[in-house]
Amino acid sequence: MKISTVLDQIDLGAMALPVFQRGFVWNRSQVRGLMQSLYRRHPVGTLLTWKTQTENVAVRGSGQLQAGYVSLLLDGQQRITSLYGIVRGKNPPFFEGDSSVFRGLYFNVLTETFSFYAPIAMQNDPAWISVTELMREDIKPFVDRIKDDPVLAPELASIVGRLTSITGIRDMELHTEELSGEYLDEDIVVEIFNRVNSSGTNLSKGDLALAKLCAKWPEARKQMNMRLSKWKNAGFSFKLDWLLRCVTTLITGEAQFTALANVKVVQFREGLIKTEKHVDYLLNLIASRLGLDHGRVLGSPGSFPLMVRYLEQRGGKLADQMESDRLLYWYIHTLLWGRYSSSTESVLGQDLAAIKDADDDLGRLIEGLRRDRGDLKLTASDFQGWRVDTRFYPMLYMLTRVQHSRDWCSGIELSHLTLGRSSSLQLHHIFPKSRLYDNGYSLREVNALANFTFLTQSCNLEVSNRYPSEYLPKYRDSQSGAVESHWIPMDEDLWQIGRYRDFLAKRRELLAAAANGFLDALREGSVPPSDAISTSLEDSEEVSPTMASLDEDEILLDANIWVTEQGLPEGEMPFELVDEATGELLAILDLAWPHGLQEGLSKPVALLIDEDAEVEAVASQHGFSCYTDAESLKGYVATQILASEEPAVV
Repeated sequence: MKISTVLDQIDLGAMALPVFQRGFVWNRSQVRGLMQSLYRRHPVGTLLTWKTQTENVAVRGSGQLQAGYVSLLLDGQQRITSLYGIVRGKNPPFFEGDSSVFRGLYFNVLTETFSFYAPIAMQNDPAWISVTELMREDIKPFVDRIKDDPVLAPELASIVGRLTSITGIRDMELHTEELSGEYLDEDIVVEIFNRVNSSGTNLSKGDLALAKLCAKWPEARKQMNMRLSKWKNAGFSFKLDWLLRCVTTLITGEAQFTALANVKVVQFREGLIKTEKHVDYLLNLIASRLGLDHGRVLGSPGSFPLMVRYLEQRGGKLADQMESDRLLYWYIHTLLWGRYSSSTESVLGQDLAAIKDADDDLGRLIEGLRRDRGDLKLTASDFQGWRVDTRFYPMLYMLTRVQHSRDWCSGIELSHLTLGRSSSLQLHHIFPKSRLYDNGYSLREVNALANFTFLTQSCNLEVSNRYPSEYLPKYRDSQSGAVESHWIPMDEDLWQIGRYRDFLAKRRELLAAAANGFLDALREGSVPPSDAISTSLEDSEEVSPTMASLDEDEILLDANIWVTEQGLPEGEMPFELVDEATGELLAILDLAWPHGLQEGLSKPVALLIDEDAEVEAVASQHGFSCYTDAESLKGYVATQILASEEPAVV
């Protein structure tokens, strides 16, 4: 089939992309390589299509399909999308991805090379011509331009041949294999698709379940993404698979996506609406009762499918404070111990089985945690971590909010601030970083969790980088009890820089005692209602970060934003690297793309800022390409993923 015929069939609605296909993932280097191969008349592979009745399938995009039969593109999406964009100068109807990858391709008529538009190199050089303009206008305007150029005119005959070779790409034949027959259904075709793409990106279990669902309800993906966007705007970033898992457990009570096989569209629609309400309820409960009011401190989204099912069994609302607090007690421990970090379906299946019988189902959940952990009591060593990546960072944040910690300068209770919306609350190093570095302490010691607390922005600025021995006495005397409310050891000897390690050890003990006291009160249902923090998912249209980040975390956040601005997926920050077989936490990576920046086509990537060599070694052993500064990561993205000819703006 000629390339021009394939493109015409797309325009006519005779060829489309099935819903189980993922979006466009090629980079500029691959697009340029395709055109170079076609220009040289090299083979570029076979297309595989599935011819089926139009009314029996769901496709990507909003284009109108022709009546009768349609050919669905199973293998060749990246090639055909690139060619459509280059030849037509616009996106195909089914397009999802970054169109800049195939926009602005130019050809040098003298060197016979393809490259993407670079203003400095090309704007005053008539040898560079737009491939899309050539495809749309044919060669006459370009021939006229070449005749008038003293450098190009002597090469006119050769150049015309080269231009004709490019326009002739439209008439090149692509070998096409077509699947057809009544015996074929979507399950069989998806299996064939995965086999054909064995060297590329296979569909996950979630993709397969969603593909089958979209075949029955094409709006499913759009409706789910609308909910995800709403939560993201409120400060909580969740994945599509996560939401699908929540809906699955709500409707079926099962952990595996295969449980959706016999679910009717009307059931799924109702389940999605209920899931949204239950997730809203849980986010508000966790924010108001625990103070965990944004995604960075939420910590355990993997527990939501279980809690959504638990809520559904109770009509969408918990009976009383005792029940809600015991559920939160369980939730916090899933956060602290990474219960859903690996083997999600297996662990979730066990927990769902525990709540099938309404008789003390929360007790069984908690007992399951205790059995796996041996003891649910926290110790000082649990607060040994460093940076905001540690699992116990949300616990420190939570304690600040629920235990009436007070600002040292003003005496105001920090829980009274509407955190996560437009707060000026900032993360504060009790012993200033610069002072610790000056005295020879290591990065890990400087950013120890036990050296963190939270203050208002104005108080943080007032404290500046003074030694605790200089500023703590003032606040101890002027704001009675405020310093103690942050679990600061009150032995003044421990406020000396030479006693820093002893200070950390004592504060860990105080934090562990405070955490155990609060958790015990939650389990017993004895936390007073007045201690709840007034907040709501609907309180604000816009969410800003709750605390000022550490310098390192600002770097990570900026890098993540930059990557998404290039049309690439958002990284996970932080990412827990877990042994899939044992569930053991191997390392916490600052910022990671565990499936690559182009899923299935590039290696896993991690950005590690000031991490130990052993963390980088573990990540590398598990297939990650590691970068230790944002500029190096951006360079990799620009040259290897986007294949830009111009240096990335960093």
